[in-house]
Amino acid sequence: MPPILQVTNLTKAYKGLTVVDHISFQVEEGEVVGLLGPNGAGKTTTIHMLLSLIKPSEGSIQVFGQEMFSHREAILERMNFAAGYANLPYNLSVFENLDIFALLYGVRHRRAKIEALLEEFQLTRFRRTRTGALSTGEQTRLGLAKAFINEPRLLLLDEPTASLDPSFARELRALVVQKMKAVQGGILWTSHNMREIERVCDRIIFLQRGRIVAEGTLEELRQRYEKQDLEEIFVALNAGQPEGVGQAT
Repeated sequence: MPPILQVTNLTKAYKGLTVVDHISFQVEEGEVVGLLGPNGAGKTTTIHMLLSLIKPSEGSIQVFGQEMFSHREAILERMNFAAGYANLPYNLSVFENLDIFALLYGVRHRRAKIEALLEEFQLTRFRRTRTGALSTGEQTRLGLAKAFINEPRLLLLDEPTASLDPSFARELRALVVQKMKAVQGGILWTSHNMREIERVCDRIIFLQRGRIVAEGTLEELRQRYEKQDLEEIFVALNAGQPEGVGQAT
């Protein structure tokens, strides 16, 4: 079986400024891949290209073995996305927002599906509440519930738990990973929370100035950089390494 996501030489340039610079990576079935890097490293631009919101300058994106831009509609039916900055319409209730997305995705038995998601993400008591009246953390939970409305096999998460308190973030991380592993789906997960990445990711990719500068499992990265803490590895990569150290694998 091909990888769920295969990115090859993906590049995005704006007026001579290269934001994402010929990156290649994959996400396999049942795998959680972390995409890390400082602000401006190209993480969000990469995710927006994977969602086909912006077109790459070069390179290719294959999802489920198909080329993204020639099979866009069929691919997006089996993908979803959540981010702290991706707010749902404030004037609609929690239930109405989920119902609209269920209709857009053509979800069968959508009301039963919505009720199950409301319970899983602890939103049942907010079903009639306008989304704009929710706290930031409650809106985050709603965004994650929306991300599962179509039972995706590829999930893109951009800082998904940034506004949650640590105890609830832990519960949601476990729920998200459990639901995706159950369908052998793949997750591409960006975060500045190093502990979060350590807990959920099978493999980690570091971006710096649009390029992949390191890639591997947590244990491989620990051995390569002789550091036990992912945050220390992150700082070391951003500070720069001697030539030949920390090259992408």
